[in-house]
This record gives sequence, structure tokens and C-alpha cells, in this order.
Amino acid sequence: MNRREFITLVGGAAAWPLAARAQELGRMRRVVFLHALAENDAEVQARITVFRQGLAALGWTENRNVQIEHRFSGGDLSRMKAYAAELASSPPDLIVTSGTSIVVALKQATRAIPIVFCVTIDPVGQGLVASLARPGGNITGFTSFDFPIIGKWLEMLKAIAPGVRRVTFVFSPATAPWVPFFMREFGAAPPSLAVELSQTPVRDDAEIEAAITAFAREPGGGLIVAPDPFMNAHRTLVMALAARYRLPAIYGFRRFVAEGGLISYGPDTGDIVRRSASYVDRILKGEKPADLPVQAPTKFELVVNFKSANALGLDVPLQLQQLADEVIE
Repeated sequence: MNRREFITLVGGAAAWPLAARAQELGRMRRVVFLHALAENDAEVQARITVFRQGLAALGWTENRNVQIEHRFSGGDLSRMKAYAAELASSPPDLIVTSGTSIVVALKQATRAIPIVFCVTIDPVGQGLVASLARPGGNITGFTSFDFPIIGKWLEMLKAIAPGVRRVTFVFSPATAPWVPFFMREFGAAPPSLAVELSQTPVRDDAEIEAAITAFAREPGGGLIVAPDPFMNAHRTLVMALAARYRLPAIYGFRRFVAEGGLISYGPDTGDIVRRSASYVDRILKGEKPADLPVQAPTKFELVVNFKSANALGLDVPLQLQQLADEVIE
């Protein structure tokens, strides 16, 4: 073999990984978005739109170089687990998901498929990642709430309804496994708020109605409604009961207040989903979830519904009005 032939052979060998890489990047990718809510939920449709826009801005176009499929669990834990098993047996290139309980189900089903979560709570405490800075494994993503949020919810509820003396945190144990850990970390309500804080776990419509009805029998009550998939799916009933029993309630997402709830404070979920597209892009291009740090939300929204406040006989303080990102008349 002469020198020229040797150089050609070495050069060709060096080019093999590059050629294989180019071919890999050029093939159609399959991404599945597993949603915590139902398909007909307006929030889900908004998330689908911003996710598609986020990917398109990074060069990923549906039916050209990426195929995006959607699964809708409607806040049902058994359906979440069934979808997780399905995806593990017919693996896509990547799974995007929202909701802590779905990520738990996916982690139990697969340790190989890359997973990007969004609108998820307490990933370290739930054992989903090793740490925020170095997730390890096949999972990373974007959180939505952290421990201090409970204190903020209490402060805002007291600000809009000073007469509240008892507050209960309403949640589903199936889809909010993080609540007990949150409550332990938060501890008792600050003495300055003069509020007794308790927990109310519910599992179906009957339990929601019975629990809120019982809680409303004593005066001075208020609600914190957990931002979990089950409570989202049953929000119409929760808000109807809060209105019936004149219970001031605070929620984690704007959509509750847009549909008649009193007040909400929480992250801009559209922004989180849009940002998650950047991790999908990076992983599809070869980066590992283990090396991508978990990111916190950067935009929060305070929304107040004046009509609901008036129905409860509450005057919205001027300071709260000035702090609000949106006031619904």
C-alpha cells in the first residue's frame, strides 16, 4: 500500500462517524408527548401548539423530519401506567411528558428511552433524577413548583380574604405524590398569617364533594387546590363547590381563574412547554438527558377574577391588583 492509498483509507475511516451522524440526523424522528390532561382540555391544546412552535423554531417540522404523537391520560393514573407500558414496548426516539405521576410511571417502565418532563414537581424528592444539576439516567426537564410556593399561596389567599382562618390543601394522592413531602418541608403556617393548615386527600367526585362540604361546615375556611392532573381534570366540580359554600380558593394555574375561580398564582405553563422543545432538540442531536440540568420556571402569573371576588363579598386590595399580571372582570 502506497502513501496516497494509506491517506485515502485513513481519511475515509475518519469520515465514517461523520457520515453516519449525518444520516442519523437526517432520518425521521418519532417523539411522543404524553399529556396529564384530556384531549379536549383547552390547556392541552395550547401546550400542543406551543410545543410544535418551539420545535419548528429549532428546525423540526412535523412530517418532514419529526413525527409527533400525543397520548392523553385525563388525570387517570391507570391510563398513565398503560401508556407508559405501551411506549416502553414500542419505543419512540424521545418522550415528552407533563405531571409528576406520569414521569414516575415512565421511569418504572423504561430506563432507556430519553424523557423530557415539563410542568413537573419535586423531581429529586420523587427519585426521578439524582440532582437538579446532574440528573443522571434517561430523564431531565423543567419543573413547575417548589417548596416556597405554599407560603406564597397562603399569603395571597389571606390578602384577598383576610377572614380566612382555616386552609386545607385539596389533592389526589394518586397524581400528587409530592404533597406529603411538600407539607413536611413547609411545616406549619407562619404565625403571622394566623391560619391553620391541613390536608384533604380525595380520589373521586364523591370524595371531593363530601370533603369540601364537611370542611365548609365551620366558618373561616379557604382552599388551596393542588396543581395535579386529577384536580385539573375535576376543576369544574371543585370551583362549583367553592362558589356554593363561599369558600375563597387559590389555584396554581391561570385556567382555573379564567373559568371562574377566585385567584391563581403559578408558572406560565406555555413558556415551560415551549422551553422543553430546546431539550428535545439537543437530545435528538446527540446530547444525553443525564448531562442536561433540570431547569426551574422563569415566568410566574398572578391572576385575579373580580367577578368571583364580588360574588364572595371580597374587596381585592389595591396592592394585589397592582401585583396581578391579569385581572378578569
